[in-house]
Amino acid sequence: MQSGGYPAGSGRTSRLDPHCLPVRFAANDAAADERVRHIELHRERIVMRRSLNGMRMALNMPVSAYSGIAIRMTPGEGELAGSVSVVLEHKDPSLALTLFVAAEADDAMAEWRTWGNVLGLPLLVEDDGKLREPFARMGGVRVEPVRMRRRRRNAIKRRRPTLPLRRLMGRLTASTPVYRGEREIIARN
Repeated sequence: MQSGGYPAGSGRTSRLDPHCLPVRFAANDAAADERVRHIELHRERIVMRRSLNGMRMALNMPVSAYSGIAIRMTPGEGELAGSVSVVLEHKDPSLALTLFVAAEADDAMAEWRTWGNVLGLPLLVEDDGKLREPFARMGGVRVEPVRMRRRRRNAIKRRRPTLPLRRLMGRLTASTPVYRGEREIIARN
């Protein structure tokens, strides 16, 4: 799939569709000979092709080599409005890829979450020049404070039975049947 990264009819937004991977696009590269690099973005890998001093090279990296999906605010200059961009961040800043640029922060937030889900990378925000995760995580699980049970402060609380909430632990007594040495209790088809 060939894509220039720009949607039809809009000059203020640059967007790659996360649901149409793999995608090929060109990006600016100040170090390259023609000041352009060609990128193939797949769900599990990224291939960057560029030419340095006449030598063609291709970098084939897994998506897991990237640190996450970052959202960055760029202030406007003079009368120009600022922009919000979604960037695939790498430890090496020259390998970072801009996935989405827009003037509206709402659009960028939606794209930020979508790219994080599609690529399976953590979401990052820029805080004083450093990237950090906005939500606490333990491994791949997001950690949040414990929420109160829904039934306690609800308007229809009194109409719901509370008996199912009080479940007791089962007890093993002498009269409880135990099947030892039997072939199988569960019938299988």
